[in-house]
Parts: sequence; structure tokens; C-alpha cells
Amino acid sequence: MAATLHKKRSILPGFGLTMGYTTLYVSLIVIIPLAGLFFKSATLSWAQIAKALSDPELIASLKITFGLSLAAAMINVILGFITAWTLVRYPFPGRRIIDGLIDLPFALPTAVSGIVLATLYVDKGWLGKPWNGFALWFNGLIGKPFLPEQIAYTQWGMLIALVFIGMPFLVRTLEPALVDLDPEVEEAAASLGATRSQAFWRVVIPSLLPAVLTGFSLAFARAVGEYGSVIFISSNIPRETEITAHLIMKKLENNDEAGATMLGVVMLVISFLMLATVNGVQWWATRRSKEGVV
Repeated sequence: MAATLHKKRSILPGFGLTMGYTTLYVSLIVIIPLAGLFFKSATLSWAQIAKALSDPELIASLKITFGLSLAAAMINVILGFITAWTLVRYPFPGRRIIDGLIDLPFALPTAVSGIVLATLYVDKGWLGKPWNGFALWFNGLIGKPFLPEQIAYTQWGMLIALVFIGMPFLVRTLEPALVDLDPEVEEAAASLGATRSQAFWRVVIPSLLPAVLTGFSLAFARAVGEYGSVIFISSNIPRETEITAHLIMKKLENNDEAGATMLGVVMLVISFLMLATVNGVQWWATRRSKEGVV
């Protein structure tokens, strides 16, 4: 008896049309612009490229950009986890209001957030003034200038801006994972004699690790590419508080398009390598989690 094969009907048109649209979209939005970036930077000679890559101002800006982005993403992992856990596991008055405020960095223009943060954290700002008093007291207590007397226009202010714009990625990534994590799993661990810390590190964290790594990579990528909020709370001093994006803008203002695109290639390659590493760890964590479930 011959078996009859029936193709599943799809709401959208066939594979050829949808694949062609996808390829066109990806080419116009991603592949062609990135190819243009590489081709434009290729107009420089090897000597010019070597000279540009060894520029101390570029090296310092890369350290500041990726260092602060990494630190902000790590801070967001802790703060985002606590926030998501509170919103999912505990009912309390005003929870929906706080949940809605989490998305504020998405809706707020980055330049506006930078101006607001700079206004709050200057010496006479609502948050900067008490911080100034605390820093003076603490530095006098230990006998050395350990804490900065002003947050705005320093790397501390830049870090706060990056934490602000990256927080929603961790919270929104962790919330669905926490909803899927049944509290009965923790109760089962407790019934088997596990302490709270053992249940947290051996049951909760392994289950949420893929979501945590996803949120971390998203927050890190957003921080690396951030410009508007950072330049307004930063003094943009070369080798001190200047990010690579601002250095690229300076080269464009000086009509050095090849040099600007070359810096873009450098950031692209470093970002790709770091994100590939994070995605590799995420794939390993997801596979290990599934194997543990099986």
C-alpha cells in the first residue's frame, strides 16, 4: 500500500519566497553595511592601520569601553536577578507599576537619560550632593582619596549610565525563566535535606543559567554600542573618560572616514569574539541543563 505524503500547509507563503525575503532583509540591514565597513577601512595602507591600532588614545578608549561594559553587565546580572525574582515570586502593592518602570530605558531617548543622570549626580545634584558628603567623610576616615568626590563626568557616572540602559535586558530575559521554574522544585530539594543555599546554587542557578547568560550578552552588547547617555555623563577626556564611539565621531568630524570605519571594524571584531564566547558558554549551559533534566 503506497503511503501518501501530505505537506503541511503554512499560513505564510512558501519557503522560496520567505527565504528570499529573509535573505534580502539580512543583506540590506546587516551584510552589505558590514561589508562596506570592511571595504572602506581597506583603503588604508598596512602602515596606516598599524599606526592607528597602536594609538594610545584608541587603546585607552577600548579598555574603557569594553571594561565598563563588562562591569555594567556583571552588575546587571546581580541587580536584574534580584529584581526579576522579586517581581515574579512576591506579590506586593505597586508591583505592576515597578514592572512597567523597568522598560523605561527602552522608551527614554539615550541622550535624555544621559542628561538626567548627569544632572542628578553632579556636585549639587539630588544624588550627587549626599554622595559628595559621604565620599569626603569616607576618604577622611581611611586617610586617602579612595572614593571620587563627584560621580558625574567620571567613569563611575559612565558605569551608572550603562547599568541603567542594560537593566531591562536581564529582567525581561529572566522573568519567563522564573515563571517556568516551579517553586515545587525548590520544595522537593528542601524535602531531600538541601539547605536554602544548596537549593539555590544546585537547583535554581543551573535552571536559570541559560537565561542569565542571554541577558548578560544582550546587556553587554547594548553597553558596548551605547553612545547618547554616556557622552552626556562623561567628560570625554582622552585616555580617561573617552569611549571608542566618541573617538569615531571625532574622526568623522575631521573627515577621516577611513580611520573611523577602521575603528568600527576593531570594535566589531572584539565584540564578535566576546559574544561568540558568551554564546558558546550559553550553548554549553543549555545542553548541560537538558542533560540534567533527562
